Amino acid sequence: MIVRKFAIADAAFERSPGQNGDVFAGNVIDQRGGGPITIGYGRYGPDQSLEETLAVDDVMLILEGKVSVESRAGSITAGPGEIVYMPKGETVIIRSHAEGAVTAYVTYPHWQEARD
Repeated sequence: MIVRKFAIADAAFERSPGQNGDVFAGNVIDQRGGGPITIGYGRYGPDQSLEETLAVDDVMLILEGKVSVESRAGSITAGPGEIVYMPKGETVIIRSHAEGAVTAYVTYPHWQEARD
């Protein structure tokens, strides 16, 4: 794999698996390109909610808007420039606020393979 640069325009967004809301994920690096990790962008419409038991370790960087993440440890809110780490096995509820949110994420291993 060679050194590459990506922008949000490079992501092909798909509805987040198993969800009906306005929550989308767009990988730019994953197993299909030989990457050892998955890297991509997330897009949350206003006031959306996503509940998930994580099959992978997930790191989310908030680029725009705000998200709140609830877990058994409590709730945190993160905004632009902040990073949220969500460990494998944790059940989380990710909520966007009124302005929606754009995030970047890194998962290990690949989230698509872990869901299959």
